[in-house]
Amino acid sequence: MNLLESMRVALEGIRANTLRSFLTTLGIIIGIAAVIAVVAIGQGGRAVLMAEMEKMGTNIFAIYVNWHGGERTTGNEFSLGDVQMLKDKVPGISHLSANSISMDDVRGPKDKKYSRIWGVSSDYEHIRKLNIKSGNFFSKEDDSLGRRVAVLDEALADEIFGRSEPVGNKVRVGNTPFLVVGVVARGDSMMGFSEETRVFIPSRAWHNKFGSYVNNLEGSAVSREKVQETMEQAVKVLERKHRSEGKYISYNMEQQMQSANQVTGIMTMIIGAIAGISLFVGGIGVMNIMLVSVTERTREIGIRMALGARRRDILSQFLIESVVLCLIGGIIGMLLGVGGAFLIAKLAKWPPLVSWWTMLIAFTFSAAIGIIFGLLPANKAAKMDPIEALRRD
Repeated sequence: MNLLESMRVALEGIRANTLRSFLTTLGIIIGIAAVIAVVAIGQGGRAVLMAEMEKMGTNIFAIYVNWHGGERTTGNEFSLGDVQMLKDKVPGISHLSANSISMDDVRGPKDKKYSRIWGVSSDYEHIRKLNIKSGNFFSKEDDSLGRRVAVLDEALADEIFGRSEPVGNKVRVGNTPFLVVGVVARGDSMMGFSEETRVFIPSRAWHNKFGSYVNNLEGSAVSREKVQETMEQAVKVLERKHRSEGKYISYNMEQQMQSANQVTGIMTMIIGAIAGISLFVGGIGVMNIMLVSVTERTREIGIRMALGARRRDILSQFLIESVVLCLIGGIIGMLLGVGGAFLIAKLAKWPPLVSWWTMLIAFTFSAAIGIIFGLLPANKAAKMDPIEALRRD
């Protein structure tokens, strides 16, 4: 019996038991669809995350004091003077900001909101590429003189001002009045997707209100290629000034992107592996049904052997039937997986990335399941004694 004849016989056997065949391949369908959808959605989500981080700029870096598990040593803290000193001594720095963070009530004419208060330098606007919806970010002069001016994010402005125009009006941060000079567009105040309300005020104004403390120094290098070199030079300059070697740690956006990429990749693999368990379960279902099929068709096997069919013909017949069954399930699963990926991606508003290698692996895997789990039933059929098989009813 040639390959085409074996495939014809296999398809006839599947057509004769359509419902049973469909239920048999259901595990394969679900497994293949789940794996393709999960991988596609994971890759789409990763692409959106990387695009958001790229949008902020890959030349961003930050420097922190290394407190060694919380132990603080005086003399290592940053100061506002470090900003200008680093700009003068490290040529690779394009912009630099001394960032300080606290929490307080921000009161407007309509309402008040407990928000995060950021003390930043005027360069922060350029480092984070903030999209100013109305007004302006505060100037270098505002920063150096410690003027009480503030920039609100859009969500906070809407909540505490309502329909009133925030720019040119005052808010109270705690009990201190600040003049609103600008509003940052919604969702653009930090990472492009953070919903936390924020107020940006000049670093000196923040220190006058909350005390002299700088959480970190954040800056941008003149180019992506200069980030690592600029970061290392800045750390060395700080160590020389504060006479504290090994007390500062630095990170850049490139490192964060690599970490985020690695984490999302691992999560996609884990979820994909869990979804792939259903493929194994589906394979066991195929094997069980093929064993039942061999038992039901014992007399047919005996007749074929009596007419001259060799053991390898019987083996290939049932093996091909198992593979065809799994491939049909695999094709249906791929169609459902791609459709599900596009639907979920559309609802989540990110692009589904269905790669050709995922489809190829899914197709190959479904065929492999048919071979692996079809070997036992096919081998059982091939080893039957033709005389005993013909005696079966």
